[in-house]
Amino acid sequence: MTTYDRPFGRYFEDFEIGDVYRHWPGKTITEADDHLFCMITMNHHPLHTNEWFAQNETVHGKNVVVGNLVYSLALGMSVPDISGSAIANLEVESLSHKRATFHGDTIYAVSKVINKIESQSKEDRGVVSVETRALNQREEEVCYFRRKVLVWKREAAPQRNFPYGEEIWEKR
Repeated sequence: MTTYDRPFGRYFEDFEIGDVYRHWPGKTITEADDHLFCMITMNHHPLHTNEWFAQNETVHGKNVVVGNLVYSLALGMSVPDISGSAIANLEVESLSHKRATFHGDTIYAVSKVINKIESQSKEDRGVVSVETRALNQREEEVCYFRRKVLVWKREAAPQRNFPYGEEIWEKR
């Protein structure tokens, strides 16, 4: 029997400058997604939650998805490939919302490694810099950000543990 553990994040040695990660899957943003995100983050601007206001008093003529939801989705999509086994996210160097996102748009994300440096203070880790682009279903860039992630070197990384062992297949 072979047991497969899904990779979740990468170690410092796995990153190469110029590597591109196409994150999968994309996410179609519904009106409910947008409204829930607005409510839990206390963003009550009617541009996002009031259809009449959006139709009659905005340049878009319809509700716009709150930008931090788009950013959060793209960041979340990148976690399994970029920061899933990281020590910490250190910094978001820049964040740009390039164009509006609307209910029903599907967001995809892609990241590129732009730099990596070994830690000067601790030899068991390094800092990886990536840029991430969020695109809609029309291949239009809607969001862009650069961030720095503190990543374990392979030999120093904590081992992944599970709250169960192989004996679960013997129990019924």
